[in-house]
Amino acid sequence: MATKSLVITLMLPHRTLAVSSIYSMTKRNFHIGTANNFEFTKISQLKKRREFYGKQLVGYSMEQMYSVVSDVENYYKFVPFCKKSMVYNKKDGFLTADLVIGFPPLSEKYTSNVTMAKPGLVRAECNDGRLFSYLLNNWKFSPGVKDIQQSCVIEFEVSFQFKSAIHSQLANFFFDQLVIQMERAFVDEAEERYGAPAIKSHVLEATSRVV
Repeated sequence: MATKSLVITLMLPHRTLAVSSIYSMTKRNFHIGTANNFEFTKISQLKKRREFYGKQLVGYSMEQMYSVVSDVENYYKFVPFCKKSMVYNKKDGFLTADLVIGFPPLSEKYTSNVTMAKPGLVRAECNDGRLFSYLLNNWKFSPGVKDIQQSCVIEFEVSFQFKSAIHSQLANFFFDQLVIQMERAFVDEAEERYGAPAIKSHVLEATSRVV
C-alpha cells in the first residue's frame, strides 16, 4: 500500500504556519480488513498522554495576564484554532465553557470547567470525555522583576490524552509547535490590550514529554 501523507496549514491570527508530513499512514500503522475497517496496531503506544511545561518572564503584570487568560468567552478571537468559545454557569472563581477547536481535518467540541483565583491562577479541566480522555490547562502567575511592576512570571502547563488513536497520532507531530503558538497568543493579546511590554519576554524553561 502506498504511503499517504497529509499536509496541514495552521492558521494563526497574525501568521500562517505550514506543517508538512503531519500524518503518515503505512502498512505498519494499519491494514484493511474484509469489512473495510481499519485495524490499528500498537494503539496503546499511540494513545499516550502528552505533557508540556513552560515558564517565562513577560512584560505584563499578573493582573493583566490573568485578565487575558481568564477571558474564556473571547478565546475564539485570539486563541489559535479556537473557532467558538461559549461560557455559561459563570460565578465568582468558576465557569463552564464549550470550546470548538478546528484545524483540517479536525473540528471538535469539548467542555471545560475553569477554576480561577485572581490574579494568580487559571485552571481548566475537560469534563465530558468525548474528545479527550484527559485534558488539563494550568496557568500560574507570580511577580516578575522586582523593580518593574508591569512584569510577571508565567508558568503554563498542559497535559492531555485524546480518546482517538488518530487524533493522538496527529498530535505527536505538531504538539510542541501548537502549544508554543498558543502560549504566545496570550502574550500577543496582552499587547493588543495593554500596549508594548515593559520588558522583552524571556523563556526560562520549556519541557515536553510523553508519559
